[in-house]
Amino acid sequence: MTFSVAAPHAKGKFATDKIFGANAAAVKAVAQVGKEKVTNATIGAILDDNEKLVCLPTVEKVFRDLPTNEIIAYAPIAGLPEYLDSVLDAAFGNSRPEAYIKAVATSGGSGVLHHVIWNYSAIGDTVLTSDWYWGPYKVLCEDALRKLDTYTLFDEQQNFNITAFEAKVRSLLSKQDNLVIIINTPAHNPTGYSLKDSEWDSVLAVLKECSKNGKNIVLVVDVAYLDYAGERNECRAFFSKFSNLPANILTVVAYSMSKGFTMYGQRTGAMIGVSSNEDVIQEFADINQYTSRATWSNINRACMRVLATIYNNQQLLAQVEKERNDFYTMIKERADIFTQEAKQANLAMLPYVAGFFLTIPAANPDAVCNQLHNDYIFAVPLAKGVRIAVCAVPAVKIKGMAGKVAKAIQENK
Repeated sequence: MTFSVAAPHAKGKFATDKIFGANAAAVKAVAQVGKEKVTNATIGAILDDNEKLVCLPTVEKVFRDLPTNEIIAYAPIAGLPEYLDSVLDAAFGNSRPEAYIKAVATSGGSGVLHHVIWNYSAIGDTVLTSDWYWGPYKVLCEDALRKLDTYTLFDEQQNFNITAFEAKVRSLLSKQDNLVIIINTPAHNPTGYSLKDSEWDSVLAVLKECSKNGKNIVLVVDVAYLDYAGERNECRAFFSKFSNLPANILTVVAYSMSKGFTMYGQRTGAMIGVSSNEDVIQEFADINQYTSRATWSNINRACMRVLATIYNNQQLLAQVEKERNDFYTMIKERADIFTQEAKQANLAMLPYVAGFFLTIPAANPDAVCNQLHNDYIFAVPLAKGVRIAVCAVPAVKIKGMAGKVAKAIQENK
């Protein structure tokens, strides 16, 4: 038996991340055969057509022009006041809900999830998300001594499975007083799906009905890929649906600067609370600031200042939005190539609308990905499929990939 001095709840913890593992294999292949022969479809960041990591030029300029004091000084634990105001515009656009709203700065979108799980579920509770999900959701739950359960995301028509969603919500609320639900939309990781307006109406109708028993529902909307989900105002229109909900339904928007501002490693985000009840929102600000103090204390001042500077200068904002749109168009063109070739190859895909990733269902994902290595194609094996990062693969390397994936799936049924 391995000798351990860890506390009982920490014994045996060990994270193996398939995404970073797949990327490491791709990097090794590049060293062996050269970059030109390798297709690295594992990276969850935008790479240009020369496979260089992208930073929005205007964001970079604003960042580099900051005075030293704005880079090295501590920030308030709750976040810079100007950032907390501007992040509401960044998230909601023209569709700010009619509600009491407050924001608290976090260490990226992951920080939002950490705080919500810790402060709105009890030890031993179960958190709910869809069966296609970003793997760290489970790690965040289990490290906080919670569990993660899932509902089937798609029905037989490849629409949001409201029946499965409602069944799981009702089941969990029969066992616990609070239910945290994580919905990653628009431009879902890993499928690229976005809930339609009518699907949002169905989700909220279920939550309103289920809240009538007096139990609390905390809906976390993970919008990490919001800025690459379509036309700016159109893809934000659903936010207005969170207006005037019952007081025991709290909506928390998980906003991140990682993708929209190409500031991945700066670890800056915000949790935005939306409630019809002023007490709930004051409590939201109080308890989450407290948890920030107990975890990372305060976050990256410079990155917060970048967002505030851009959103308080219409010329800078217009430049950033144009640059984002150019990269959104680039990613969409890559996804369109793969989608068209998938149809030609009779390759079944999960419904893709927008975003960094698309996913192909597969019975043996690890075997499929291992076979793709023979063609120097590297993708991420999920529990029930294969994730392709179209954000990172130039169009010239996307061409022909769908046929090779189809062949690998056929041979590994």
